[in-house]
Amino acid sequence: MDVLYELGGATAAQIRKRLADPPTDSAIRSILRILVRKRHLERRPEGHRYVYSPTMPVGRARRSAMHRVLRTFFGGSVEGAVAMLLELGEGDLTPDERQRIKSMIDEAEEDGR
Repeated sequence: MDVLYELGGATAAQIRKRLADPPTDSAIRSILRILVRKRHLERRPEGHRYVYSPTMPVGRARRSAMHRVLRTFFGGSVEGAVAMLLELGEGDLTPDERQRIKSMIDEAEEDGR
């Protein structure tokens, strides 16, 4: 699913190529069939292949994934998640980004969140 959200749509071969330790071609196709049957993916024919794409909009998927991460790894603590992101330091914040985040926090305080 990560590959499909990243690319927007892909064939089974394109998905397999992007995976670090990919399963067999038939396993990939089986997984894709199951995800289509469960309506997590849709497929459209393109030549002799199918192009698969997620059915859930990326914004909704992002919210759902973030809720799961917060519950699973941080006990629902937004503070814990933010602290971890800052601790990782990947792509350190620019002064503009820092200011925008501070503004979001101020706005959330005003709204009572």
